[in-house]
Amino acid sequence: MRIALGVEYDGRPYCGWQSQAVGSTVQDTLQSALSQIASVPVSVLAAGRTDTGVHAMEQVVHFDTRIERPLTAWVRGTNAMLPESIVVRWAHAVPDEFHARFSAQGRSYRYFLINRPVRSAVYAGKAGWYHKPLDISLMREAAQYLLGEHDFSAFRAAECQAKSPVKCLYNIDISQDGEMLVFDLSANAFLHHMVRNLVGCLVYVGKGRYPPQWIEQVMHSRERRLAAPTFAPDGLYLRRIQYDPKWGLPQEQDSGFRIADCG
Repeated sequence: MRIALGVEYDGRPYCGWQSQAVGSTVQDTLQSALSQIASVPVSVLAAGRTDTGVHAMEQVVHFDTRIERPLTAWVRGTNAMLPESIVVRWAHAVPDEFHARFSAQGRSYRYFLINRPVRSAVYAGKAGWYHKPLDISLMREAAQYLLGEHDFSAFRAAECQAKSPVKCLYNIDISQDGEMLVFDLSANAFLHHMVRNLVGCLVYVGKGRYPPQWIEQVMHSRERRLAAPTFAPDGLYLRRIQYDPKWGLPQEQDSGFRIADCG
């Protein structure tokens, strides 16, 4: 039997998602809890990795097991074994053809940014921070140059293992609520550090260092050295993974995904 899980986590206590020998990762912690419920070792595969300090509102994973348990056991039972920083939101039986990573049609990330002269204590580790005033209208104008299918090499980490730097960015929305700026980005897939690098470049535009058109020039250059430094991981959240409705996953609808936009 193959089971899919929706998992939410606070990334601060962990060295990212991916399993490591030291065991201090989200994957290791989740597998340990699932193994206690199954009474045998359980290994999970995720839709994508997240870095140290990056959070998830809904990571999707799957695992195979011969052990029969009600779906409620994979949720409530596993949560009883997990620390408060990780929670299984839902469990759903899926056919063997489903794969958390390869069946995904798109991904959505959200970045929270506090924009005020002093850092926040309440949002420490949960939101990024920038001390100078940012012009949201300039950032919105710059963001439009990024929409569509492009080579995003200029916003790619040196250690990125993606086969191709060409991705389709379906949606970028920047909103503001008082001191909090919220960046929502949806794409078919993202490169390593791509969201944090894009946010860094948008902040450069927002503070007036460069005009909105600069971000298009950087993108077309394909040169990482011309872009802004990678922004902090604190405010980054994996918000949702998009799948074909045929899998029947119990996810909320997300209007940010428009698969047809890039063919």
